[in-house]
Amino acid sequence: MHDQNDWMDATLVSTRDFGPDIRMFEIAPAGGTVAYEPGSHINIAVDIGGRRDVRSYSLVGQPRRNVYRIAVKRVNPSRGGSVWLHNLLPGARLQVTSPRNHFPLHFGASRYLLIAGGIGITPLLGMAQTLMQRGVDFRLLYAARSQRELAFAQELKETLGGRVTLFISEEGNRIDLQRELAAFPADGDVYFCGPARLLQAVRDTMAALNRPLSNLRFETFGSGGLRPNEPFWVKVPRLGVEVAVPEGQSMLDALEAAGVEVMAECRRGECGLCAVDVMALEGEIDHRDVFLSEHQKRDNSRICACVSRAVHGGIVIDTAWRADQ
Repeated sequence: MHDQNDWMDATLVSTRDFGPDIRMFEIAPAGGTVAYEPGSHINIAVDIGGRRDVRSYSLVGQPRRNVYRIAVKRVNPSRGGSVWLHNLLPGARLQVTSPRNHFPLHFGASRYLLIAGGIGITPLLGMAQTLMQRGVDFRLLYAARSQRELAFAQELKETLGGRVTLFISEEGNRIDLQRELAAFPADGDVYFCGPARLLQAVRDTMAALNRPLSNLRFETFGSGGLRPNEPFWVKVPRLGVEVAVPEGQSMLDALEAAGVEVMAECRRGECGLCAVDVMALEGEIDHRDVFLSEHQKRDNSRICACVSRAVHGGIVIDTAWRADQ
């Protein structure tokens, strides 16, 4: 649960667009900013159809004196947070938390390879700048579908120079993970933030090269999967409940809106608190979490309700908490 004492009033000071869908927000907390480490994020209270909800956004770059910077891609369909933020104008009042860090940068590796996909550049920018200042050996690989989806490209070039390489898939320029990882020291650390398909490709390539996955540290978008969002149904026989989950809503949100209690914390597919048992399945599950093991995902025995979805049908679950879990 979120600490209610940690919430503070804030003001949206300014915005800046990077292409048609990505917008940077500069937010000034009423009590002033505090220093934070690379990989940190803040939580923001958002209004989704008149209901308060919480979204987490990575802090961009190194700490600034008076504002926190976040960058948000407008997603359609989405759970509503990005659309709500994009509709705000400078001067809008917000509620935010102080920074917290679930994706810390650990020092001491021989080398670092940072891999960003799309808006996943947000936590890695500050990491790259910190490594640059410390004189640590690193490279940043930044991939996007088009030039207009490259956020902070100018800032990256100015601060990192030749340590950053840009890849534009529409121009036929993609990251050759086999080549990049084969040339990277086995004892080096890899940091990743980006879409699920690219993360899976990184993991598969490291496994094929017999590289320890313990050297891979990553953060997820929390909502991106291998399949497009589509509506599905979810049944809870123990409660006699059947809920329709639209394409722009998570299973957790739909269940909560129907009065079904599900324990939850991060809402990013990381903590596993919202994982529930799968009793029956029609279609497939698009597992979007990083909590369940690969065996559990293949077995489809559990699902993280906050981010994962059913595809081509629906799912029957049991939300009852058990002590042996």
